[in-house]
Amino acid sequence: MGGLRRWCCCCFGDGGGGGGDADGLVWDVALKTHALGDYSVAVAQANEQLEDQAQVLAAPKATLVGVYDGHGGTEAARFVNARLFSLIQEFAAENGGLSADVLTKAFGATEEEFLGVVQDSWQSHPGIMSVGSCCLVGAVEDGTLYVANLGDSRAHRKNEVVVAERLSRDHNVADESVRREVASMHPDDARVVLNSHGVWRIKGIIQVSRSIGDAYLKRPDLCTKNLCPFPLRRPVMSAVPSIRTRRLRPGDRFVIFASDGLWEQLSDEAAVAIVARGPRKGVAMRLVRAAQMEVARKKEVKYETIRAVEKGHRRRFHDDITVVVLFLDGCNNGAANKPTSSLDSTYAPIDVYSFSPDQQLDDPTRPVLH
Repeated sequence: MGGLRRWCCCCFGDGGGGGGDADGLVWDVALKTHALGDYSVAVAQANEQLEDQAQVLAAPKATLVGVYDGHGGTEAARFVNARLFSLIQEFAAENGGLSADVLTKAFGATEEEFLGVVQDSWQSHPGIMSVGSCCLVGAVEDGTLYVANLGDSRAHRKNEVVVAERLSRDHNVADESVRREVASMHPDDARVVLNSHGVWRIKGIIQVSRSIGDAYLKRPDLCTKNLCPFPLRRPVMSAVPSIRTRRLRPGDRFVIFASDGLWEQLSDEAAVAIVARGPRKGVAMRLVRAAQMEVARKKEVKYETIRAVEKGHRRRFHDDITVVVLFLDGCNNGAANKPTSSLDSTYAPIDVYSFSPDQQLDDPTRPVLH
């Protein structure tokens, strides 16, 4: 609670710079510090407009990590990037600190606010009805790690004993258990999940079962015949996050937070091994490069070929990739009991291709923390 209450509106972003990488569609922050150690961030843009968003807020005794993977457009991910952390802080202040309930309330409030934007704007911008975002949030306060998730971004933990422990649940109907969950909620709709050309999708449209946004699959009152391909009697998607809580221990080393652009290319074990075996500076960038190398191997092209492909066209090779690696060494050396007085934050660029450090000072999507 104390760490969150110290947050204020004096947060400043960090200009990345690609870490010397010649790829103009990759951005990174090689290494920065937070209350319990260091962190590293990297983003690779593949879409015409970057649909991934990411942020890290480091208060004296609390740290928040957010990875938001948009689909159908950029509006939902950017909205989450602007509001979710502020709402987490507000609910934490009201409820005496972070908790699973605080995170659930903040996710729900973000969803309601974004659906309000959709309701106000869909007539002039019908496409916003089908815009949504997966959301992955990590929060550390008072020796506890919380991981809240909607969609199929993932978080993985490594300590001295566990090789790789997944801390998030994929909400993707490619998973049979998720298909059963969705079907059980709609016993009167035998076609709520459909298989088309070997791919499972809700209503034959979308693979993830939880998100922020996707109003046309959640709001029957807005889902008119002109906007929706089928009558919607009730929501077929949810914005209730799965949340896992872990007490930090001296052996905990790091957590990887990443959008599915990384996990489509690297296994859980491969990603953890890259972080565990190499230097920490620039480690997020190395994960992005490893994913791109794997794409090159699968497509039977040179890595340099992929780096030369422009935004939009690169989507044919891989999705947007966002990675945050959060090191937790502070719980080994007592740093958790030695709070600093500094406040720091890192915001990945809204669009890597058009990014310039000066833009971050005027970024309208950045949270205003009270």
